[in-house]
Amino acid sequence: MPRIHQPSVPEHRAAQHRAVLDAAERLIVDNDGKDPTLAEVAAAAGFTKGAVYSNFGSKAELFLALMAAEAGARVAAVEQALAGTTDLPGALAAVGDELAARDPAWQLLYLEFWQRAVRDPGVRTAFVASRRELRARVAEVVERFLAAHPGHTGWDAGRLTVVLLALTHGLALEALPDPDAVPDD
Repeated sequence: MPRIHQPSVPEHRAAQHRAVLDAAERLIVDNDGKDPTLAEVAAAAGFTKGAVYSNFGSKAELFLALMAAEAGARVAAVEQALAGTTDLPGALAAVGDELAARDPAWQLLYLEFWQRAVRDPGVRTAFVASRRELRARVAEVVERFLAAHPGHTGWDAGRLTVVLLALTHGLALEALPDPDAVPDD
């Protein structure tokens, strides 16, 4: 008789963790960035609230994990966009095109979480650590691009990263209420 594979505890935990993240992401995207409750996330994932708390110690931890996953996807998209260009103007256009194609619900989630971080010192600490990690990852990508395509830009990777992130957020904010205000290029 063939043996049925039963996932080990770590496999089961990882699958449950992923299911909770996927459910939270669906709720956020389907509700235009609305901040779902943990009960809504648990129900959408097919688990109890206790299962959500067993994977994430708090709602803030869940949202940080979601933002980290989205940031990872964005960094990968930027790397792919940069692979097809050789100059800084072309790189900026490619990155802009890639980031403009991302779901705007994520900008709303970011803003909600940013507000929470500004007001709550406990959340702020984790949020700042998350943002520093993101900036470091983006700076690595920018540094590799600048090294592979030498030229005098007048920017170091760290400063260019801050400007790129700020510009990305600013353009996304302008586009949220009035998408026609921000040209595709």
